[in-house]
Amino acid sequence: MLETVKLRGRLVIRMNGEIVREVDNLVVTAGKGFVASRMAGAAVSVMSHMAVGTDNTAAALGQTALVTEIGRVALTSGVATGDEVEYVATFPSGVGTGSLTEAGIFNATPAGTMLCRTVFATITKALYDAMTVTWTVTVG
Repeated sequence: MLETVKLRGRLVIRMNGEIVREVDNLVVTAGKGFVASRMAGAAVSVMSHMAVGTDNTAAALGQTALVTEIGRVALTSGVATGDEVEYVATFPSGVGTGSLTEAGIFNATPAGTMLCRTVFATITKALYDAMTVTWTVTVG
């Protein structure tokens, strides 16, 4: 019997409580390595931060960072249920302000291992806007 395990993710981005974008992501090579290391019990830090940026270079497997990061925050939650992990982060007013086109999940600040990266149509986050990102990664 042949089984194929795939990691996939989907983001829901809310600005001031309203959904402004839903987009799929790419689980990068470093992220897949992170998942494998956790299965073996390796001592690597869990995913703990989310970042946003302003570059729209296509997501690619070999990427290890956002292209132009402008804001990173600690996750407000990371919960595993069944075959899904849901990460939530809130970018308060003044953090991650600008014309956003990319996002990623990391296990440190700064730098760290990037699990996922996505690129999306521009979202403008003004100085006083609050943005919440709910990012669900599914193993299937």
